[in-house]
Amino acid sequence: VQLQASGGGLVQTGSSLRLSCAASGFTVRYYAIGWFRQVPGKEREVVSCISSSEGSTYYAESVKGRFTISADNAKDTVYLQMNSLKPEDTAVYYCAADPRGATMGCHVTYVYFGQGTLVTVSS
Repeated sequence: VQLQASGGGLVQTGSSLRLSCAASGFTVRYYAIGWFRQVPGKEREVVSCISSSEGSTYYAESVKGRFTISADNAKDTVYLQMNSLKPEDTAVYYCAADPRGATMGCHVTYVYFGQGTLVTVSS
């Protein structure tokens, strides 16, 4: 199982970015895929997750209405569209996967994490 996150960058407040999480070695349709973020000195927090087989998504309150998670099962890629970015969204973003998502939805303890991609939002 491998996860490759990409799409981070330096943007201004109010801008948009789309993060991609490309999966290999498994089929995203049968896994929960989550996006997490971490700021140095703080705990990693879940931002959003999706379980395609369960048909469920989740968003943290801090991003609800601004971020959208989606899955392209044909490409085994999950996206995180981030709009109206704020300086407090600055973090390293990671994608993660767990096979229990096929039956338990996306609120699971993720076992596979990819490397992160840095998002910096300037004020």
